[in-house]
Amino acid sequence: MKRSDRLKLNLEIIADELCLIFGKPASRLADEHKILDVLIATKLSQNTTDKSSYKAFNRLKEKFGSWENVAEAKESEIRECIKVCGLANTKARDIKLMLIEMIAKYGKLDLRFFKNISDEEIYDELLSFKGIGVKTASCVLVFALGRDVFPVDTHVHRTLNRLGIVKTNSPDKTFEAANIVIPEGRKYELHTNLIKFGRNICRSKNPLCSLCSFYSRCVFEEKSTYRKQSSKAMLENNFLILEEI
Repeated sequence: MKRSDRLKLNLEIIADELCLIFGKPASRLADEHKILDVLIATKLSQNTTDKSSYKAFNRLKEKFGSWENVAEAKESEIRECIKVCGLANTKARDIKLMLIEMIAKYGKLDLRFFKNISDEEIYDELLSFKGIGVKTASCVLVFALGRDVFPVDTHVHRTLNRLGIVKTNSPDKTFEAANIVIPEGRKYELHTNLIKFGRNICRSKNPLCSLCSFYSRCVFEEKSTYRKQSSKAMLENNFLILEEI
């Protein structure tokens, strides 16, 4: 059996087990009207918790009412709205600049034309804006447009490396390696459940190896140490901002 086929089989098994633990995510329907919402929500969620970024997102919507109004607002007003989610200075500047550039480029803040162009063209469009990376663009493709794409954040990057699916040193490299072997039709499901797995069990610090269903598959060098130490119960940390947008 080819290595790629073996990895796909392993991922099918992992996906099935994760569904038993966290449930199968509800189907994500395409809604091109949500493209900007998903884009900005993902931007806000960078380097902070989903609950904090969701508060910041709702505050922006409540105060300004439209993204056109955010584009016209003072940067200090945007920053005040989103300070709850951290890195407010950078995020406020990037969001305002992105919206202004989109108006200049497209004539208005309407990205519905994305539904008629390819994944590659959407990546080209979004990556041209400051502060938008591959993970953010991938989230737009999945959560707004229903495309079969596999976004990779730090949790997904960590868990796939520990499980031996990839051997990479950055989320972007994991994205490139994983998208080749992730089973078609299961990318959204694996993305969301691997995030929950990474938050609750396969944590960056003090992973709960004693609770892990994949212990025998894992290639994490310190797993035996943590298996002895991991006696705490799993805390539920399953809120995902993009499932609420």
